[in-house]
Amino acid sequence: MKIQNRDMIDKSIQYIKKQWITITGAALGALGGYLYWYFIGCNSGTCPITSSPVNSTLYGVLLGGLLGSMFIKGSSEKNRDSK
Repeated sequence: MKIQNRDMIDKSIQYIKKQWITITGAALGALGGYLYWYFIGCNSGTCPITSSPVNSTLYGVLLGGLLGSMFIKGSSEKNRDSK
């Protein structure tokens, strides 16, 4: 049982090391989305994204993660090599 747990931990660490830019972008996006809701937001409740802190934060996570993933080198180089 301990060997399986150790393998899982090693795989998780490898994944985090590989995707650290995307994870950092998502975290910064979450912070930015929450701060946008806090300081600017929509008081009337009619704005679907900025009327709720949860929606605004999740939208920030999505955009931050996508923006961060643009800076990963390996994916575009693999696609060029396979053609």
